[in-house]
Amino acid sequence: MSGERPRPECRLCHGADCHPFHDDGRRYFRCPKCGLVFAHSECFLSAEDERAVYDRHQNSPDDSRYRQFLSRLFEPMAARVSPESRGLDFGSGPGPTLSVMFEENGHIVSLYDPFYAPDFGVFQSKYDFITASEVVEHLYRPREELDRLWRCLRPGGVLGIMTKRVLDHEAFSRWHYKNDPTHVCFFAVQTFEWLAACWRATLTVLGEDVVILGKQTD
Repeated sequence: MSGERPRPECRLCHGADCHPFHDDGRRYFRCPKCGLVFAHSECFLSAEDERAVYDRHQNSPDDSRYRQFLSRLFEPMAARVSPESRGLDFGSGPGPTLSVMFEENGHIVSLYDPFYAPDFGVFQSKYDFITASEVVEHLYRPREELDRLWRCLRPGGVLGIMTKRVLDHEAFSRWHYKNDPTHVCFFAVQTFEWLAACWRATLTVLGEDVVILGKQTD
């Protein structure tokens, strides 16, 4: 119909057949190809407004509860990497903590965050492991960002991602996770399966919010 607004392409796989999924003042679409649910770009925050939200975060390595939360990603990742490995914490935020936990375990960790550690030089190096804790849901260009991380990973390396996973429309409509204005991309198991197929990666799904993707050694 001529009165219909055009559907955006998928922000991950760039598929064109994305369907309206939910509308609560923000419009969300779901990609049938990779399963990503994403908010329309019309609701994206400016960089200034986005940072203002992050500046209110109170995360700190001195917070034992925050460490316990991160342990869901840290423990399975630490079990998969060799001693004194080199890692990258992508989206480290205003109070880097996951990197401290790995450093306490004998690893060397670089940081990248577009607001708090904007050192693009980190992407010129190769890493044994990369972590992205509560990050991918914020990405406006997830395909470009994730492909860049994958290129930085050495063969045999692991990429650990922690993000709440989208289930179905009924659960999404009641989901507090979507109410954060900086959350714009929501991954499903299907989404990570699609990524693993693209990268020829191994995929391990842990609990409700952790996945680990392993890079083949060729």
